[in-house]
Amino acid sequence: MNEQLKKLYTLAQRPERRIIGLMSGTSLDGLDVALCRVSGSGLDTSLRVEHFATVPYAESFKQEIRAIFAKRHIDFQQLCLLNPYIGTYHGRLVRQCLSQWGVEPAAVDLVASHGQTVYHAPRAQHQLPDYPNATLQIGDGDHVAVTTGIITLSDFRQRHIAAGGEGAPLAVYGDYLLFTKKGENRILLNMGGIANFTYLPASAEADAVFTTDTGPGNTLLDAFTQKYFNEPYDSDGAYATAGTCHPGLLRALKDHPFFDAPFPKTTGPEVFNQTFVAVAQEKSDAHSLSANDLLATLARFSADTIVAAIRRATHISEPHTLYVSGGGAHNPVLMQGIREQLPTSFQICKIDELGVSGDAKEAVLFAVLANETVAGGKVNFGNRAGVPSVSMGKISFPE
Repeated sequence: MNEQLKKLYTLAQRPERRIIGLMSGTSLDGLDVALCRVSGSGLDTSLRVEHFATVPYAESFKQEIRAIFAKRHIDFQQLCLLNPYIGTYHGRLVRQCLSQWGVEPAAVDLVASHGQTVYHAPRAQHQLPDYPNATLQIGDGDHVAVTTGIITLSDFRQRHIAAGGEGAPLAVYGDYLLFTKKGENRILLNMGGIANFTYLPASAEADAVFTTDTGPGNTLLDAFTQKYFNEPYDSDGAYATAGTCHPGLLRALKDHPFFDAPFPKTTGPEVFNQTFVAVAQEKSDAHSLSANDLLATLARFSADTIVAAIRRATHISEPHTLYVSGGGAHNPVLMQGIREQLPTSFQICKIDELGVSGDAKEAVLFAVLANETVAGGKVNFGNRAGVPSVSMGKISFPE
């Protein structure tokens, strides 16, 4: 037997594995690196985060990605070059973190690398009947493996699509395995660039789990904060707080077919971008809106569409605990817009109360996906649309 296969076979049978989860989101703020100890599998999964860091990206690196990000027409050579470049770069950042933490690469069993999404194209978006759902993440797993010297699982979303999903949201799998609590209806809301939530029923039954994107989380807020204030995001919602929501523009923003489409569904900055906002401003005669008023309106837009999706997908009168994570959880304007529209039957908490930092959550969830692929894969989610019962991740050996 190949020695690398033997190593994989051996670690799959261990009671515990040490796994690094990597996440680089659409905000392009940096690489989230979570070193986790994971034991068991399925609903018996137990996880402890040993170390976590977000390694910020240099502005020059962000610009390299933005040149091809969420664009239909790009320099194809740039895409080709960035695929191995990002894989090697992420591998170096892993080595850098391990050195700072005093951990030898040989003491880590697996790396679970999400890669960098550059284009997301579900069928409902591209509307080409002869073509399937599609998504593309770059940052080649072989390069991560060779650079780190650690067996790497990557490209998780392709298996989801091959099994009939849209390639997102994938958080539902880790959410169910880590955070299900029998007797409590839980909603895990992640507000990254795009907002999505996982509904975990009090029954704890896998085939009753639900997940969907809701629309923009921070992607529009970040884009216009960068445009008007030359800052990466609206820290503490300061700019939105200084503005006033424009009702006409808010109505125009909501007038998009995505919001009436059936659940589950996914989307991305390919749809919700500065051009989308410009069209809505044209429809609502809101061209002269101040930057602060625009950000206040966009924060309300995110809050309203998140709440509308939650109301549509759950029994709103029943008690629920809503656990929030992602950058949006730090925006008081966005959070207030959500709080004031949900009934008192909803208790709102940060995901940190469940033992995982909200900033680390997505990286941690990919570590769980890798663990399940190697040591589990027995959870049956039934025939729920958007949640195929699959193991995900392509395996790359360092040698």
